[in-house]
Amino acid sequence: MSACLDAIELRALQEQPDPAAIIDANFHILATNQAYRDAFHAGEDVAGMACHQASHQFEQPCDEMGECCPLRACIHSQAKERMLHVHQLSGGRQYVLVEIEPLFNAHGEVHFYREILRPTVTASAEPKPIGLVGASQPFISLLEQVHLVAPEQTPVLLLGESGTGKELIARALHDASKRATEPFVPVECSGLSETLFESELFGHRKGAFTGALNDKPGLVEAAQGGSLFLDEIGDVPLNLQIKLLRLLESHTYRKVGETEIRSADFRLICATNQNLDQMMERGQFRRDLYYRISAFPIRILFRFRWKMTNQSFIM
Repeated sequence: MSACLDAIELRALQEQPDPAAIIDANFHILATNQAYRDAFHAGEDVAGMACHQASHQFEQPCDEMGECCPLRACIHSQAKERMLHVHQLSGGRQYVLVEIEPLFNAHGEVHFYREILRPTVTASAEPKPIGLVGASQPFISLLEQVHLVAPEQTPVLLLGESGTGKELIARALHDASKRATEPFVPVECSGLSETLFESELFGHRKGAFTGALNDKPGLVEAAQGGSLFLDEIGDVPLNLQIKLLRLLESHTYRKVGETEIRSADFRLICATNQNLDQMMERGQFRRDLYYRISAFPIRILFRFRWKMTNQSFIM
């Protein structure tokens, strides 16, 4: 089947580090790289099979079986398409980020499509000991937003009621980001007094206030290079919001009791169960701070429930 592909296309396919395949408009797999065969088919060659049969064990295209079809979307748009899909991997049904684009011949006509598949560590489509588990359309839509923004440095604001798993989603954002090997540091903003807020966030020097018996690093320092998750940011008092705003604007801070200015390097993720729009109208939340933290809002409209000895979540 690969004889109809030129040597350049085949070489590019084999050099692709992620699982990849070349498919025609009739859903037939023409060639795959070793990463694809290892990830999905225990090293076996599946050239000649239909892509929906190889990935899902479907006898018909995905969109005829009630799922989205990235190839069909690419055929229609003639441009790169990207979506989250459930694939049958050797370890079970898993979410895979599918990227598919047309390949043009010398006459500018589409002759094949290249599909690149990137397994995701943020969720599973079947029960696992840890992590996010789910298969409903709202769950898939949420994961698509997570994977869209995770590789960027854009601040994310998670909106949802208590119990909707905002910290779990924040951790998934971190795990899917370029900072995944660095710390993920959650900060519970509820109930922090001004002194405690500054001490927890920025750290303090010995003797800075009564009870400061030793130098203490702050959570901003602990999150250096990683992600800082400010949970229930709507509970931060108005007089403390300006201190947080200065940190986000300048990327610098000072420990309580010292004059040295330190640099901060973290990806910001915030969450709240409050209506920040109403709080801004009442003058309880700063608009300038809101614009800093809400570049990419994600609204969580469902609840997670515990499963499997309180370690896994399922929607």
